[in-house]
Formats: sequence, C-alpha cells, structure tokens
Amino acid sequence: MCIDYRQLNRVTVKNKYPLPRIDDLFDQLQGASHFSKIDLRSGYHQVKVSECDIPKTAFRTRYGHYEFVVMSFGLTNAPAIFIDLMNRVFKPYLDSFVVVFIDDILIYSHSEEEHMGHLRVVLQRLREEKLYAKYEKCEFWLKEVAFLGHVVSGDGIKVDPKKTDVIRNCPRPLTPSDIRSFLGLAGYYRRFVNGFSSIASSMTKLTQKKAKFEWTDECERSFQTLKDKLVSAPILSLPDGLEGFVVYCDASRVGLGCVLMQNGKVIAYASRQLKVHVSRPKPRA
Repeated sequence: MCIDYRQLNRVTVKNKYPLPRIDDLFDQLQGASHFSKIDLRSGYHQVKVSECDIPKTAFRTRYGHYEFVVMSFGLTNAPAIFIDLMNRVFKPYLDSFVVVFIDDILIYSHSEEEHMGHLRVVLQRLREEKLYAKYEKCEFWLKEVAFLGHVVSGDGIKVDPKKTDVIRNCPRPLTPSDIRSFLGLAGYYRRFVNGFSSIASSMTKLTQKKAKFEWTDECERSFQTLKDKLVSAPILSLPDGLEGFVVYCDASRVGLGCVLMQNGKVIAYASRQLKVHVSRPKPRA
C-alpha cells in the first residue's frame, strides 16, 4: 500500500543522507567469485515510527481512518532513513564483504570457505537486529548475481539481460518526455557505451526548451544505435585498486570522451556533450 503523502512531504524537513553511487558499489566487487543476495521482507515496514509522528501518517479509506505505526512507502525521508539504518547495522563489514543498497544486501567473497563465514556473519547480524528476509527472493551461493540492473561475476560486470529486453522493445519516442525517459534508462548504462553523449546528441537537442520536436533520420539513427550498443554491450572489468590505470581521451567541438582501462581491459567509458557557449568558436582578436 502506498499513500499519497505529497502534502506531508512538502512540509517535511528533508533528510540529506547521501545515497551511494551505483558505480562505487560495483567497484568493491573486484576479484569476488562467490555471491549471495538477501532481500528484506517489506523493508520499510520493519522500521517503527516515532510515537509523536504516527498521527502524521494518517489516511482515510471507506473502512475508516488509519495510522501507520511502521514506516510507510511514499514518505520523502523513507529511503534515507532506511539506508542509514542498514549502513549502521553492517558498518563493520561494508567495503569488506557486504554491499547494501536500501533493502538489498549483497554478500561477496573470494572463495567458498570465505563465503560460508561471511554468510554466517550477515545472517547473525540480521537476527540480532530483528530484521527479516523474504526467503523466496533470496539467492545463495551464486557464481554470478543480478544486482541493481547489472549482472556481476568473476569475469566482470554486464548489463542485466532483462534490462536489455526492455531497451530492445522500447518504442520510438513521440514527445520530449519520451526521449527523457529513454535516455534516463539508457544513461544508467552509459559506462558500457563508447561515445554515449555524442550518439545521443541529436535526441538530446529535442528535449531543450523551445526546441521544435522534429524526429529526423539522424534522430532515428541515434535511437537505434544506442539500442544496438546497449543490447550488445560488452562485459566490463572491475577495477583493481592495486594496479595502474590508463585513460584514453578524445575531444571535439561538440563533446568530450574517454575510456578507462587496466591491464588492457576496459573498466568504463565516459563522455559528455559541451554546452553551446563552450562549443561555439571564439572570435579571433
């Protein structure tokens, strides 16, 4: 159940607790070959609401008026509060063998024996804190694991095939809002695409204020190229902090791009478009 808390959220002092960067979470997994994933049961509902705040969660139905005594979905500070809780619960093990993102817990290890010990520690910690997992959604002793829209294994990281199916079946955008939605999905995986910003530039222009929406052949090529590159995206290596890196850079009047490599393997691609005032040729004195 999700209540419309827009009015309450509007007057709520925002909790600025930072959510972790997805790329930083994956970078921790270098060298891991054994994985387990634990999903908490209705995670937010395992957090009690302060007595003085319970009336603020009130809602009305045809069966009567009700209040939440546990944290409800839809509250603006719920994600920050929950991830703060999870980080405090697993603080001794973060960056060592546990990755936490809201109610998803990933345990990673370099050997079977090590993984058994790590699992025991995590499950015992959940028991001590009275946090309950949903067994049907948990996965144990995996060689590769789907996590946050990616698949991670000892070979590296790739786009989750379930997401590539969504991208493959995306219809052609008909409005600027459609373009933003597509680029939002595709942009989540931009580290897998060499020259992402350059490829997307013709579509990006259509999302600008006062821009006339005219879907050209160039836009269609851009759309199809991004889909093709994401559907056939390569497996990227995870970085080893003890080894050196090589960065190859490129630049043009419209954008910048680079590729990060280590031991001859691609770690990530990065690119961005230049603002108009930057890309415009400067008059000579």
